[in-house]
Amino acid sequence: MMHASLHVIEEGKRRLGAGGGQVEVNEVLRFIEECMVASGASKPNAASLARVLVAADTRGHYSHGLQRLDLYVCEVKVNRSCDGVVKPILVKETDCTALVDGCNGLGPVVSEYSMKLAITKAKKSGIGWVVARGSNHYGIAGYYSMKAVEEGLLGMSFTNACSGVAATRGKKGVVGTNPISVAAPGKGDDSFVLDMATSVVASGKVEVAEMKEESIPIGWGVDKNGEDTSSPWEVLHNEGWLLPLGGSELLSGYKGFGLGMMVEVFCGILSGGHYGQNIRDWRKSDREADLSHCFVAIDPQVFAPGFKDRMSSLMEQCRNLELVDEGKPVLTAGDPERQHMSLAESQGGITYHINQIKQSWQLAQYLGVTPMTSV
Repeated sequence: MMHASLHVIEEGKRRLGAGGGQVEVNEVLRFIEECMVASGASKPNAASLARVLVAADTRGHYSHGLQRLDLYVCEVKVNRSCDGVVKPILVKETDCTALVDGCNGLGPVVSEYSMKLAITKAKKSGIGWVVARGSNHYGIAGYYSMKAVEEGLLGMSFTNACSGVAATRGKKGVVGTNPISVAAPGKGDDSFVLDMATSVVASGKVEVAEMKEESIPIGWGVDKNGEDTSSPWEVLHNEGWLLPLGGSELLSGYKGFGLGMMVEVFCGILSGGHYGQNIRDWRKSDREADLSHCFVAIDPQVFAPGFKDRMSSLMEQCRNLELVDEGKPVLTAGDPERQHMSLAESQGGITYHINQIKQSWQLAQYLGVTPMTSV
């Protein structure tokens, strides 16, 4: 992280509170966009990135929001391993499919283009399946699947990542956290939005724990010897690994490992991009990342009528189950995010930890942009 003078950090604490503070959504969008433009990105591309990062924070996925801005700044400005100006190009297509070359552009730019293409094809042919290569970190997977829901379609989004998840029975890993998102429209705004890593947790959550100077739960990751650890540092900086979804073999971790490989089939293998251990370590921006993504849009109207009614009915069945703990309702995918969005709206902005505020002020000084201000 770029260093800032002590008085700048203290000014940030004074204006946003010693424990953090709320920042209006538009102010966060402005800050991220200005940081990326100052780093060398075009304004449209910077705006695309800002939308994805802010969506993550408003939905409560802090590991993929403002927390990730450093990564994009470093790749575009410092290491120049990502092109902040370029636009993706269409390599080949059919009525229902397409292959996109991201040209080493910003992941959200490549992904918004690809998902829009999938949506267009689904509206015309019932389904759109688009894979992209030559891309970079694309933010939360759910942002793109939700774009399909906004058009009344089902959406799916997948991405590969550098190998950071231990293979079942192995001391090292092959695949990354390789997230999956599936979104389906219900009645009104009640949509199903699954957004999950195929590891126990996303690596960003370990980073957030390290940023907050907290330990991680046993079962999230292992050290370089394959032993359970509660140290974020061991996982992130000392040859440690995340565990696949499920954890140990006894708890069916091989299923998470299999899901991670499935995502790789859809992404790196199908697109012809890098895959598995061939992908660059995200902490070493010495060469292009060449990440691959997959985007799917499906028009439910080409199947049985009444999809939205049945989708909402299923979710209500889940929510109306008899509870083990009356204070803890059954939640369907997307419910926690909706609750966090409502909280952010009622508070007048996104609440950030003081250490995230410190980092944003450091970054503002380094790039010469106006720091964020509180509500």
